[in-house]
Amino acid sequence: QQQQQQQQNENETTEQSQELAEQSNAPESIDPECLIKHPLQHTWTLWYLEVDRTKKWTDSMNEVTSFSTVEDFWSLFNHIRGPSEIKVGGDYMLFKSHIRPMWEDDANKHGGRWTISMNKRLSDKCWLDTVLCLIGETFEHSDQICGATVNVRQKIDKISIWTADYDNRAAVLDIGRTYKERLGLRENIYYQMHKDTMVKLSSSGTKSTYTV
Repeated sequence: QQQQQQQQNENETTEQSQELAEQSNAPESIDPECLIKHPLQHTWTLWYLEVDRTKKWTDSMNEVTSFSTVEDFWSLFNHIRGPSEIKVGGDYMLFKSHIRPMWEDDANKHGGRWTISMNKRLSDKCWLDTVLCLIGETFEHSDQICGATVNVRQKIDKISIWTADYDNRAAVLDIGRTYKERLGLRENIYYQMHKDTMVKLSSSGTKSTYTV
């Protein structure tokens, strides 16, 4: 009888051990909300222009990646260098996925850009704020938004928002005012048409079409 009791205790211990092992190997319950990604209204593509005077401008453009959810955006931007960390002469460009970041693209050739110049120590924050305005559909006329660029230069950096149609005056001005307000800018910002910039080949010598 004592042997039977001992055997029974051993069996119970074995069963308990197996049960604990199964519990420890079972996947933890995961909140379904954690598995859901939050889609953006558009898919966006990030480009990087590397400084290389031996290459043509178009050959220096590198398509980094595309994203279409909030989570994928933060995963990207938390792991890349900010404008303050890339080489002088380099550019970041963020555009809707079907638009290439060049004046000649069909989506850009009738458009222009709002441009701000800033102290280099502010470029990281201003660039992130600009990107959040784009992907968060901050602008009422978001259909007019093509993308944005940041140009890293020796003394100052420039950030621009590109729009599709310079003749759509109401939309262009509304985008400019909203952008200025969101970035908390006090100084005027200026809008230049791409066709004028292409002729002058330098935005510093290009007349401004709109000012806010």
